[in-house]
Amino acid sequence: MKAIVALAAALWLAAVPAWAQQVVDLPSRPGVTERMLVLPNSSASATVLLLTGGSGHVNIKDSGQIARAENFLVRTRERFRQEGFNVLVLDAPSDHGARPYLGGGFRDSAEHVADLGAVVHWARQQFGLPVWIVGTSRGTQSAAHAAEVLAPPAGPDGIVLTSTILLRSPRGGDQGRPVPEMDLGRIAVPVLVVHHEQDPCPICQPGQLPGLMKRFAPGRAELKTYTGGDSQGPACEPWSHHGYNGIEDRVVADIAAWIRQHQ
Repeated sequence: MKAIVALAAALWLAAVPAWAQQVVDLPSRPGVTERMLVLPNSSASATVLLLTGGSGHVNIKDSGQIARAENFLVRTRERFRQEGFNVLVLDAPSDHGARPYLGGGFRDSAEHVADLGAVVHWARQQFGLPVWIVGTSRGTQSAAHAAEVLAPPAGPDGIVLTSTILLRSPRGGDQGRPVPEMDLGRIAVPVLVVHHEQDPCPICQPGQLPGLMKRFAPGRAELKTYTGGDSQGPACEPWSHHGYNGIEDRVVADIAAWIRQHQ
């Protein structure tokens, strides 16, 4: 079976130039497709699934252009490929193509886990490599919930949580559980928590990080924090410290090195 998977991946990569990207609409649930932008790397050591924050809707066009590309992980997608990974940028699934997209608690749902599980399975079949989920802001809810529910090979080989959602919104509304409220002790894969020490987003307060780390099984998770950069604009948006503005390359390089060390 491994030989067949490796051959299939080799044939797929041979048909796609190393610099190319492709849009894939992957069937994930009955009548539902998950759109993703795939950036292959012929010398990759792993595959990373990048999950945006906010509404989860980045509007991937048929051409591969991303209309909403300012998010930290979306704007650094090519940097992740340069670090030696196949990269998948995920959009909202076809049955959530209108507001609130991934809001309304969808990130905490069985349907969302099914979509992510389908993408993980596809990536394993295509590339025959470890699969990591990297989420930022509200994307950390998706990544953590997937790892909470799905163990390998159905789930990821590890997760990276950047600018983790640590508290419920003071404005109320159903946005799913913040990550510390999940059953993090069930996660059986390596976890890297990345956070800016001056993150201004009120639901990502750095002072809550010690409580988060205690929720993981001993030795399962590691915390890496940052200072510096240039914080501009609204607190929870991509160009504040919440989105690692000005230090993106350093953060991505550190994430990549950590993934390689834990494969």
